[in-house]
Amino acid sequence: MPGLPEIEVGDRVRIVANPETTAVGWAGHQGTYYGFTTPSVTGIEAIGLTGDLALNVGFGDGVDQWFDPSLVQRLGFDPEDTMAIGEKHFVRDVDGNWVPKPN
Repeated sequence: MPGLPEIEVGDRVRIVANPETTAVGWAGHQGTYYGFTTPSVTGIEAIGLTGDLALNVGFGDGVDQWFDPSLVQRLGFDPEDTMAIGEKHFVRDVDGNWVPKPN
């Protein structure tokens, strides 16, 4: 999809420091990228939103927040991370690909 960031689900990210992220206390926080949405369709509110695309970042304390893509910086990924979607399980390989994991 055009305009999407070069970030994949499960990537480690950092929230860019700017006046808006600093004011709300998210500047410099690190988390995990969970996905994206179109705020005009879903009605979510995102920090620093300048267009119609927002990225969701989850933090270690179980909290997640939506941000404008320009405020989310990719740091990398962790090989051997796991993810489940319904009954399907995946593991991340050393190249960053999500590989189906045998049950």
